Amino acid sequence: MSATAFPASRRADRALVLGIGLALAGAAQAQVVRAPDVPTPQDTPYSGTLTLQVDAGDVRQGIYRVHETIPVSAGRLTLQYPQWIPGDHSPSGPVAMLAGLTLTANGKPLPWRRDTFDVYSFHVDVPQGVSAIDASFQYLSPRDDGFEMTDKMLQLEWNKVALYPAGHDTRGITVAPSVTLPAGWEFGTALETASRDGATTTFKPVDFTTLVDSPIYAGRYFKRVDLTPAGGAPVHLDVVADAPRFLDISAEQLQVHRNLPVQAIKLFGSHHYAHYDFLFSLSDVLGGNGLEHHQSSENGLGDDYFSAWDENAPDRDLLAHEYTHSWNGKFRRPADLWTPTFNVPMGDSLLWVYEGQTQYWGYVLTARAGMWTPQQFRDALAMTAANYDRNRAGFRWRSLEDTTNDPTAAHRAPLPYRSWQMSEDYYSGGQMVWLAVDAKLRAISGGRKSLDDVAKAFFGVDDGSFAVKTYTFDDVVAALDGVVHYDWADYINRRVYQVDPPLLEGLQASGWKLVYTDQPSVFEKQYDGRHQSARHRYNFAWSIGLVMNDDASINDVLWDGPAFKAGVSSGATVLAVNGQDYSRDTLKQAIADAKGGSAPIVLTLKYQGGVRDVPVNYHDGLQYPHLVRVEGTPDYLSKIIAARR
Repeated sequence: MSATAFPASRRADRALVLGIGLALAGAAQAQVVRAPDVPTPQDTPYSGTLTLQVDAGDVRQGIYRVHETIPVSAGRLTLQYPQWIPGDHSPSGPVAMLAGLTLTANGKPLPWRRDTFDVYSFHVDVPQGVSAIDASFQYLSPRDDGFEMTDKMLQLEWNKVALYPAGHDTRGITVAPSVTLPAGWEFGTALETASRDGATTTFKPVDFTTLVDSPIYAGRYFKRVDLTPAGGAPVHLDVVADAPRFLDISAEQLQVHRNLPVQAIKLFGSHHYAHYDFLFSLSDVLGGNGLEHHQSSENGLGDDYFSAWDENAPDRDLLAHEYTHSWNGKFRRPADLWTPTFNVPMGDSLLWVYEGQTQYWGYVLTARAGMWTPQQFRDALAMTAANYDRNRAGFRWRSLEDTTNDPTAAHRAPLPYRSWQMSEDYYSGGQMVWLAVDAKLRAISGGRKSLDDVAKAFFGVDDGSFAVKTYTFDDVVAALDGVVHYDWADYINRRVYQVDPPLLEGLQASGWKLVYTDQPSVFEKQYDGRHQSARHRYNFAWSIGLVMNDDASINDVLWDGPAFKAGVSSGATVLAVNGQDYSRDTLKQAIADAKGGSAPIVLTLKYQGGVRDVPVNYHDGLQYPHLVRVEGTPDYLSKIIAARR
């Protein structure tokens, strides 16, 4: 019966009943506490020592088997799987890869329950008389891409294979870790060995924060190379490779790698590690990687890093970048990025310092160490500058600082229009800001002061200390002002916190300018030709406005560029160019032939099951970036990259 069939009085009664019901439902909803039921971390030591045993022997199936013993007392216990991972700057902990979790006490199973609003937290009620519980589970490493385990090497990141008790700062939780590797394998790590028994190594106990900060690289083919500066703290390059021949290092290569810690110490005037290990995988199978730690770093490149040295200049800045983070990011850390545990959200607002200045020093130290020639440095910088000249239309609506939200907002997922959406531009955009700051310091001081002086004052304090020293925006401004007095807050605000930042001004102020020719630099040819998937793209962004994948699909279309205006979409596949089967060279030749003419470049595109011809009106030819001197101006750039004696 419809509501209109009720008499007026009954309709009123029904409305009252419905109203009361809805009100009660609303009240019930209002009482739901939509927050994790997890203890707040306290800066108090956790009683007892956790033992963590990881069996990493199943390299063919990619399974890490974990057994953990956790001292406890009776009552409610919450175990957490690390969620917010330092260096990732995001809630990237791979909890979906944790499987087979069982908890026992005195040999009897204990039921557990995952928190309703926090999938990284697991609750268990500990019975009276129980002083420790055992946790067993597997971490199932990726099997389709981004491998962490192969039959020749592995990388073990402890945050992926450990649970910890909530309610305490992780620096107050002590862990005794051990790992079992395949027989005959060797490893590198910042952890210190307590004992070895066959294939099992037990490490000295550390706090949980230090454990997560101390990964292991291990492999069948391993070499440990001493890079220790004279009189300095030990520094080593721990290399695992797909085959023994990839471990061969020439005397020249060894020397430039030894120069790196020398130049870093001269720059910062300090060190903040007892010993430092570059963990370095050379593989076309294991996933490429770059992740900073306080006393080590994870670095992954192709297997021919040493064997094809003359062809891989674009890869060589990785070690310097991650090493710089020992000072910038690990020792000095943005205040909103420091957290007491790995499950407290991080703030990324100062990544333009943390990553941007590190990107700047990474390039500079690579050149100062001799790992790049001055020309290679300039060619690398030209490519970076060209992106901010022609390939970042998104600055019309986003600031550089706003891109510091990308690790959490985008998780490095593929973007359909990267030039418009932008992605983590605090790295290279931040690099351009710090180049401008360096040039400004030099100009105001008449060349007597530079960003080197700021680095010593800011990162060089408390030599030898491992204790994290946080910083804020005001601290950054004060450090600059302490070297050269200027309105640095306003200067940075214009370049970091506002749209349309003048990111190329640092080049001109350093005595160089960006130009384009129809020939790529040797450096750019190498960059386009590297075999790693992340770099196996062909860049026509500065001309027709396309970035191509090697399978003929379109990786990116420059927003408002020639191809975009013609209606070309990212994700489409180019079948032909002007009627000829597509290849990189075919497209390249078509762009060159169209220069100065009037006929469009016709792209035959396949997309979403259809095929169509798209005419693109572009007639300015091939465009490749280079730096040239601005005559009559100080050449600060050459001084910036000169080795310190």
